[in-house]
Amino acid sequence: MDDKSDILARACKAMEEQRPGQASTILAAEYPFTPLPNAGRNYSPGQCMAVFVRDGFIDRYSGRRLVFPGTLRLLSLLLPQEFPFHSNWKTDACHSAFWELFPTIDHVVPVSRGGLDHEDNWVSTSMLLNAVKANFTLEELGWTLHGPGDANHWDGLVGWFMRQTDLTPELRSNVYLRRWRAAAEAPIVIAR
Repeated sequence: MDDKSDILARACKAMEEQRPGQASTILAAEYPFTPLPNAGRNYSPGQCMAVFVRDGFIDRYSGRRLVFPGTLRLLSLLLPQEFPFHSNWKTDACHSAFWELFPTIDHVVPVSRGGLDHEDNWVSTSMLLNAVKANFTLEELGWTLHGPGDANHWDGLVGWFMRQTDLTPELRSNVYLRRWRAAAEAPIVIAR
């Protein structure tokens, strides 16, 4: 990898020598600003569930286990003082488990860097590592991709969630829990 700090040092030296045109040329030619497009995506609970089950509820960047979103929210409803949730995920009002264990879909090769928005480029990761990875490649971060887990060995506590919502049907009146329950009940289909 090129030493990009050297490029900036040369641009700073040119500025110090009152040569802003040369500094501009150095940056434009050797370290140009390339705005990354906003690659925000919104996946349905069913799409998410398919990836989470395929990956065995394993964070593919760390190898750690993840927990089904419905389970996390149900725990926060049942134990709001001990396991608080905040709708904006404020770190001073939301249990850290939501950042550390909440599964999300991430693009191994960021869409903004030429990756496809397709199942072959999707992996499960925690909200925390998804935020850390941002638009960087695994190579840039020095990360490796861990293999998927086996949902038959770790189901992300989906089974617990289903049993609890079976035992207490009024929990299903919660829109969020109902959506994730429907995703857990639906057949899992991953396009290949």
